[in-house]
Amino acid sequence: KEKCQMTDKEWEERQTTRHAEMEAVSQALSVLSSDDAHDLFTRTFNPALLQESSTESSERREQVSRLLSGVAKKLNSPRLATLAVQVRLDAFTRVKKAIDDMIAQLLAEKADEIKHKDFCVDELNENQLETERKERQKSDLIAEIETLESNIDGLTKAIDTLKAEIAEMQVQLKRAGEDREKENKEFQTTVADQRETQKLLKAALSILGEFYGKQKAAELAQLKQEPAGPAPPPGFEEYKKSAASGGVMSQIEQIISDAKAMEAETIRSEEDAQKAYEDFVKETNGSIEAKSKDITDKSEIKATAEGDLVQAKETKEATMLELEQLSTYNAELHTSCDFVMKNFDLRQTARDEEVEALKQAKAILSGANFEGFLQGA
Repeated sequence: KEKCQMTDKEWEERQTTRHAEMEAVSQALSVLSSDDAHDLFTRTFNPALLQESSTESSERREQVSRLLSGVAKKLNSPRLATLAVQVRLDAFTRVKKAIDDMIAQLLAEKADEIKHKDFCVDELNENQLETERKERQKSDLIAEIETLESNIDGLTKAIDTLKAEIAEMQVQLKRAGEDREKENKEFQTTVADQRETQKLLKAALSILGEFYGKQKAAELAQLKQEPAGPAPPPGFEEYKKSAASGGVMSQIEQIISDAKAMEAETIRSEEDAQKAYEDFVKETNGSIEAKSKDITDKSEIKATAEGDLVQAKETKEATMLELEQLSTYNAELHTSCDFVMKNFDLRQTARDEEVEALKQAKAILSGANFEGFLQGA
């Protein structure tokens, strides 16, 4: 990124310098290329040429100057235009050295531009691939966050439901305990009443039994005794026990039997109720224990999911920042690279033509035939 910014800055500076150079050279050419200026330079710098009439050297300079001027105009190259003027003024040795230096510079610029283009292609491709990878990562993180949030919400509701169920079971246990206690008190009262009833009835039955037993014994004894003297005078009639006495005692005995049966039934019902209560308590406590364990397990899963959610959100934020940086760098790459990549072939061709023109100019200065070069120009 830093290299791209430096290249971009250098490119802008080079373009500014190139425009200034072209403007200055164009103005200088208009002055230096006139016939009067040429004659003046010839007399000033080459008096020996006038004296010796070196026509061949002068023709070569003119040929090279025309060649370079034509190519400079075609390619809009201020460097070649400057060299075209320099050919008319400097010695061949200096001109050839200037040509060699310019060729070396052009070849270096060509290599630099190729390197810059390769850099741009590689960086743009890498930027695109990395951006696509980060976009996929962002999509995956968004989906993961949505899933985690949904899972956490589901776990929260499930935990709340379990807690409510446990609370309801605890209420049912309390109510069952209260009901059992009330039933047991009723049982104790009922049994006590039955037993007291039996006690009273047995006491009454015992009294009646004792009374009627004595009377019966007296009657039997009297029947066995015969009178020794004359018959006694008539008196009270013989006392006979009530005919209903046997029925009363039978009823009392039946009531006692019914009371015993009711007591036994009450005890069995109490035992059944107690066992049902104990089973209910055991089953409910087991269910509460299972739900409590389920709450613990779900709470652990929820805590893990919440931790994963925090991490996913942080990773998403970091990914969004990286995407923003990639976008910024992509814009910088396009600013630095678009012109070079769009005009690469044209600029490389123009630079090759400059190099070729310079080589031809050097060849002419070294004595090569100009006619072929002239036809090509």
